[in-house]
This record gives sequence, C-alpha cells and structure tokens, in this order.
Amino acid sequence: MLNSYKNEELSEEQQEALQDDVEAKADESKDFLRSLFTFNGFSSSKAVAAVPFIGYLALLAIIYIANRHFAENSVREIDNLSREVKYLSWEYKSLKADLMQKSTQSEVARKVDTLGLKELVEPPKKISLGLDSI
Repeated sequence: MLNSYKNEELSEEQQEALQDDVEAKADESKDFLRSLFTFNGFSSSKAVAAVPFIGYLALLAIIYIANRHFAENSVREIDNLSREVKYLSWEYKSLKADLMQKSTQSEVARKVDTLGLKELVEPPKKISLGLDSI
C-alpha cells in the first residue's frame, strides 16, 4: 500500500485550513520573538520556567569541556609514549649493532688476547673412547 495522501488533490477547504494553520503558527513565532526583545518580555515566571533548560545547557557545556580536556590529555600522553617508543627503538638498534660488532670472531680474539688465550690455528681433535675401557 502506498501513501495516497500525497497523490490526491486537496479540496479548497482543506487548502484554506492548512494555510490558516501555517499563518497562525507564523504569527505565534513572531509574537514570541517580539516578546523576547521587548523590555517586558523577560518576566520572573519566564525566567523560572527557563531554569531547567539553562541547567541542562550548563551540564552539556561542562561535559563538553571535560571531554575536551580528557581528549587533549590523551593526545599529549600518546605523543609522549610515541616519543619514548621511538627513543627505545633507536637504543635497541644501536645496542644490537654494538653486540653484533663485539661478537665477531676478530673482536672476541682481540679481547681474550689480553687474558693470554690464543685462537686455535689447527682444528680441534676428537677424543674417542673404546667400549672396552668403560
């Protein structure tokens, strides 16, 4: 079923009734705006009636400000952590490179030379025991 309201033509009485409603609402809004901008427009009863709405707006403003502060603090913390991760990454890479350089055979041989150890020139000898001697 389709909406047949838009497809049907309105009678003149219906059109006049709708036009009167629109004009009445426009007049009400104009009267409301005029009453706000006149000296007598602000009465104590209107001010008291607006207190809950003003409180609601104040609560929304406080929540908005708090959310903004939380977001800024989070961004600062993320920035600090990313800088720290970058620094630690650089430190890890430099320590890894130093370890690789210090663990080469020539570096190890040079460091143990001061202890009186010499690098083997000939390959190691394999010691084998016969089963009889056990």
